[in-house]
Amino acid sequence: MPDIALLLGANFAAVMIMMLTLWLASIPLGDVSFIDSFWAFGFILVGCVTSRLFPFGGLHQTVLLALVGIWGLRLGLYLLWRWRREGPDGRYLSMIKNARGPLHLYTLKTVFLLQGIIMWVVSLPLQLGQFDADTGFGIRALAGVALSTIGIVFESLGDFQLARFKAEPANKGKVLDHGLWRYTRHPNYFGDLCFWWGCYLIASEAPWGWASVVGPILMTFLLIKWSGIALLERRLTRSRPAYADYVRRTSALIPWPPRG
Repeated sequence: MPDIALLLGANFAAVMIMMLTLWLASIPLGDVSFIDSFWAFGFILVGCVTSRLFPFGGLHQTVLLALVGIWGLRLGLYLLWRWRREGPDGRYLSMIKNARGPLHLYTLKTVFLLQGIIMWVVSLPLQLGQFDADTGFGIRALAGVALSTIGIVFESLGDFQLARFKAEPANKGKVLDHGLWRYTRHPNYFGDLCFWWGCYLIASEAPWGWASVVGPILMTFLLIKWSGIALLERRLTRSRPAYADYVRRTSALIPWPPRG
């Protein structure tokens, strides 16, 4: 059995080195919001480190690497394009404005190192799931591939519809309520959760994969209660008068026909 502690430790070190490097890059840039794109790229790094340390070459490993590669490249490039197009993210500007103590030390702790720790935990299905189970590629893994694929498609389409909507000057200050956004207020978050729970189903067939459930659980909590829906909707409710009515008639996360 491979050394799990070696695997987890190596990935933790790789993620922390990446985050420290990005933090150093943020100082001359005067902006930390590019971290969102490297959040996606970081999972590809974790997948590659795992496969390099333990190159089993089995189907679980191959499928997980392919899925995270597609998901991470698509999301990372999209977020990098959005950052270059729209400039600093308002969430990070507000965070920096309310910083306590030396600014760069504050961003190191609350932006880069914190996200690195979260990334390491969320990526547990990607780490532990690469150890092929003796039973082969079973029904849970097949279901996981289907769920993760649905997540990638859903998230990609939601981001595309939002980008196209925001590109129209006439839509400034309006609420996107058509396409996928007619059935859920956060199709991108729904897709993200489908992706990570799908990865967990694949990982659950590996010997230590069951322990990786804390990854998607943490991701679910973050998107629903902490940095995702809760934070975003407070800001949108204040800035867009029509958003309250959109909330009333539209499902928060799981796609569902609108009310009324």
